[in-house]
Amino acid sequence: MKGVFPVDKFRELRTPFYYYDTKILRDTLDCIRRELAKYDNYFVHYAVKANANPKLLTIIRESGLGADCVSGGEIRAAIKAGFPADKIVYAGVGKADWEINLGLDYNIFCFNVESIPELEIINELAAAKGKVANVAFRINPDVGAHTHANITTGLAENKFGINMADMDRVIDLAQDLKNVKFIGLHFHIGSQILDMGDFAALCNRVNELQDKLEARHIRIEYVNVGGGLGIDYAHPNRQAVPDFKSYFETYDNCLKLRSYQTLHFELGRSVVAQCGSLISKVLYVKQGTNKQFAILDAGMTDLIRPALYQAYHKIENITSDETPETYDVVGPICESSDVFGKAIDLNKVRRGDLIALRSAGAYGEIMASSYNCRELPQSYTSDEYSFFV
Repeated sequence: MKGVFPVDKFRELRTPFYYYDTKILRDTLDCIRRELAKYDNYFVHYAVKANANPKLLTIIRESGLGADCVSGGEIRAAIKAGFPADKIVYAGVGKADWEINLGLDYNIFCFNVESIPELEIINELAAAKGKVANVAFRINPDVGAHTHANITTGLAENKFGINMADMDRVIDLAQDLKNVKFIGLHFHIGSQILDMGDFAALCNRVNELQDKLEARHIRIEYVNVGGGLGIDYAHPNRQAVPDFKSYFETYDNCLKLRSYQTLHFELGRSVVAQCGSLISKVLYVKQGTNKQFAILDAGMTDLIRPALYQAYHKIENITSDETPETYDVVGPICESSDVFGKAIDLNKVRRGDLIALRSAGAYGEIMASSYNCRELPQSYTSDEYSFFV
């Protein structure tokens, strides 16, 4: 089953471009709100790194979510979109001084700290401003996730977080510093995770660490378990809204949250991925020795995930209902890795056909580049009056 698109309108636009179906986005946000309503102390921060398109950020902010930022630029984007500063958390293994100062100036809710040197710098910069910064420590739980190696973040060998063995020492240091307030712990084990057992394993590790802290009479009010919930890339029409019910239930069943604690999530891909598609035009159909190539005007500069992660995106010819044939779908970039998919069955492809690369709302437009001096792709939403009337 193919997606439904305003093809006649698309033909008026220069390709490639990103198209965002805001009904899917709002349905996704409505589902998150319904599930969160079951829990008094659960809060979601949208991971801005997934997609910082201002139109989408506004819709997400209007839904009541907070923002999870990993750079000063993302903090600015969140503030510009209207996210309250007291709902912004700032993570990232390498925070520059100007970025920390920006967070301090806006009085953001919390810095998720990843090392002792970073903690000391935040304390120093906060002291210079006469402020006290809320900090949580990102603990590396050494929990694996069933996902691509490049997006696994919770193993001991990863660059992220503070080792569990160092947790006590970091907490002791924080309690001696006058311009930081230690409020809790932060975790993140990876991305595109569909096995709820991975999140259950994280809960077990968090439970162990909480018991250790309580044995030392250390009480924390804030627990942040990151995000990581995946989507169904193979069937974007069948499951446009991810299984948030099972996701939140896993934490409710497995995490021993104290009555005075709040639990925070950082969801990105699961919020925006299914609402976005990259729309491209076929430049040429090329017959090779043993295969056919559908050569698009979109390339890895517009959607890098297939080249970077060998990621799968469902590919659809949205302007043909002819008998399917098999193609390698490739872009125009001067790199052998500029391939969207090999041996893909598509309705017969002709020059000028429009091709949709589905589930591209996360880590698509935001990761686009101007390599080969290419222009960045434009974006349109289904809300835009001028686009649909």
